Amino acid sequence: MNIDLVEVFSSLANKTRLRCLYLVAVNNDVCVCEIVAALNIPQPSASKALNALKNVGLLSVRKEANWNYFSLNQAMPDWACALVTSSVNGLALSPGHSADQKRFKCLDLREAELACR
Repeated sequence: MNIDLVEVFSSLANKTRLRCLYLVAVNNDVCVCEIVAALNIPQPSASKALNALKNVGLLSVRKEANWNYFSLNQAMPDWACALVTSSVNGLALSPGHSADQKRFKCLDLREAELACR
């Protein structure tokens, strides 16, 4: 897979995209509605951020009925994987990202799924 370094860094230079990337990397197979609930952002903002990360090759998407589930792209080259891993490890030290993860873990996933319908 050919991933452009400049596009990757450009995509990571956005707070919402970093927050989304962090949650996807830590939790894997994350629904857009879960991101919306955990980050308390509008659905279009979450979708736009997740799709930007997918378009540069960092995430992959799995569609199931009306839901889109995002996970890390397993076909990323080693350098991109190392960059994501390093970024996620650094973000884990941030109180803001830790709070995002705490909210994500506290979600009632059934309520989040119903909100997607």
